[in-house]
Amino acid sequence: MSEHTVEFVGTGETVTVSEKETILDRCVEEGIAQEYSCRVGMCLACSAKIVEGEVTQPAARGLTEGEREEYALTCMARPQSDLKLRRGEYPPSIEDEATDGGADEPAAADD
Repeated sequence: MSEHTVEFVGTGETVTVSEKETILDRCVEEGIAQEYSCRVGMCLACSAKIVEGEVTQPAARGLTEGEREEYALTCMARPQSDLKLRRGEYPPSIEDEATDGGADEPAAADD
């Protein structure tokens, strides 16, 4: 079973993760505060930008095919090499939703 080092850029945190476990599972076991919510690859809360390295994440349904090359959903991602990840960076699809959210809703009337 191969193990890889996962470094969180800018935090000084590093974990060793086997190819058979998710990055999030190892973070939880090691006491590293990694944001998450659904744990099924849909909510994008656990998203991290891939700075260096490769992951496999076939069940990361919340990401587009292109985003899977640049972002890891740590609840689904399993390392295929040593990794450098940057927390707090989300794929364009979630950023677009955040800026568009509510744009089609009518303005509230003043009382």
